[in-house]
Amino acid sequence: MEIQQRHPWPVNSEEAKAIQQQLQPEVISEDQLGEVQYVAGVDVGFEEDGAISQAAVAVLSFPDLQLRENAIARRPTTFPYVPGFLSFREVPVVLDALEKISIIPDLILCDGQGIAHPRRFGLACHLGVLTDIPTIGVAKSRFIGDHEQLPENKGNWQPLRDDGEIIGAVVRTRTGVKPVYVSIGHRISLPTAIDYVLRCTSRYRLPETTRWADQLASK
Repeated sequence: MEIQQRHPWPVNSEEAKAIQQQLQPEVISEDQLGEVQYVAGVDVGFEEDGAISQAAVAVLSFPDLQLRENAIARRPTTFPYVPGFLSFREVPVVLDALEKISIIPDLILCDGQGIAHPRRFGLACHLGVLTDIPTIGVAKSRFIGDHEQLPENKGNWQPLRDDGEIIGAVVRTRTGVKPVYVSIGHRISLPTAIDYVLRCTSRYRLPETTRWADQLASK
C-alpha cells in the first residue's frame, strides 16, 4: 500500500493545530465506501519508555472476521503525548505499517477518536484523510461531549453531543459492559459506522480488528 506524504510531521502543538485546521475541511461524513470485504484495525504501543513507537495493522476478512494479513512497524517517537494531538504521535508509524500490507482494507477501525474531538479532527479523521480510506474512530473512553443514560443491552446507543452538535455515539457492544465511543473518521456516516462497529464485535467489548491490532502492537 503506497501513501503520499501530505505534510511534514510537526514537533510542537502550534504546528500540529495548524495542520488539523488545514485538513479538517477534507473530512467526508457521508457514506463513500463500496462493498466491504476487508476490515482493518490499527494500534500503537511504545517501547523504551516511549522513545520507540510500534504500530500494528491487522487485516481481517469481513464479515467472518478472520485474520488475513498483519504488519508491524517501528520508528523513533517524535511527538510528545498531548491530549488532542494523538495522531501526530501515532499516525506516522501507523502509515509505516500500512505501507507493508498487500491487502488494502475497505474500512479501518481506529483505536481513538474521529470527529469527537475539539477541532473535529481526531486520529481516525487524520488517518482517513491521509490514506483516503473510510475510517471509524472507536475509542475506549470519552474525550469530549455528553450523552443520555445508555441501556445495558448490546446494540443500544445514544448520541454524543458537544455544544448541541452530534459528534458521535456511545455504543453498548456487550451487555452489562462499559460502552465504546464511536465517531466518524472519514468517508462514512455515523449510522453506518455504528453498524460496522457492532458487526465487527463478537464476544468482547472491543471490535475484533482492535483486539488483533492491540495484541500485535503489544508484543
